[in-house]
Amino acid sequence: MRIYVAGHRGMVGGAISRKLRERGVEVITRTHAELDLTDQAAVRGFFTSEKLDGVVLAAAKVGGIYANNTYPADFIYENLMIEANVVHQAYAAGVQRLLFLGSSCIYPRAVEQPMREDALLTGVLEQTNEPYAVAKIAGIKLCESYNRQYGTDYRSVMPTNLYGPGDNFHPQNSHVMPALIRRFHEAAASGADEVVIWGTGTPRREFLHVEDMAEASLFVFNLDKDTYEATTQPMLSHINVGFGEDVTIAQLAGIIAEVTGFQGRIAFDASKPDGTMRKLMDSSRLNSMGWKAHIALVDGVQKTYEWFIEHAAIVPETTA
Repeated sequence: MRIYVAGHRGMVGGAISRKLRERGVEVITRTHAELDLTDQAAVRGFFTSEKLDGVVLAAAKVGGIYANNTYPADFIYENLMIEANVVHQAYAAGVQRLLFLGSSCIYPRAVEQPMREDALLTGVLEQTNEPYAVAKIAGIKLCESYNRQYGTDYRSVMPTNLYGPGDNFHPQNSHVMPALIRRFHEAAASGADEVVIWGTGTPRREFLHVEDMAEASLFVFNLDKDTYEATTQPMLSHINVGFGEDVTIAQLAGIIAEVTGFQGRIAFDASKPDGTMRKLMDSSRLNSMGWKAHIALVDGVQKTYEWFIEHAAIVPETTA
């Protein structure tokens, strides 16, 4: 098979590409410089020239709260264009199988926990990333609409918070897991006696290792059509992918401190915001199909830290 993975340089796209190659699949990739997915003519030319058996759409413009608040037009425009161009040109080229990767931010801000698939479009979205969330919802509906009108087999998976090799460990722009790994690593390396974390430490978050996400994605991608359609609905077809358990930020900090060898005190600055108190996915739909995550959080953090040390760690200078 020849599968095009859009977004192969990202954490998830890279993991999916590795898994496909391990299974003997010919993985087709293009960098942004080689193919701008917001360019309709360029995408049409690519799909016309390549004879593809399937597509994994993991490409997206992503960023943290600051980026989403500062560049909302960029986030909604670029993601809508990527999705519309890839989905439509895949259909036009006769590609029957496509997998779209979304985000847990598609669900309402005040959604009941754990978040079920049928909570989609039932309430107001989180304001800070609404443009990105709207684009991801549109991606789901694109897949469903092409299935309904043209009989394609385009599927969507919605991951919880992901982490692992290839993550972004930038000190300001990264998500909570890589940010804490870097902070505790640098504190341990410099001999600091305290790490201060924003908030009370009581919010709960669910984390899924990217290797589990890649396995889940290919599991859904390869499901026979009858099984997939028996578990989903034509206009409610997306599937949550989570670990199934969550931890407090304080618990996560304790795990990361142990893995990085930090011996000092963990403090919490309660004057800073906690954010949403809980975000947990209901993955029972996927579990009923026969897939469940298996990489435990402690093991996943250890693997991620080892990758960080090898590829991304910057140890600060210390004074004698």
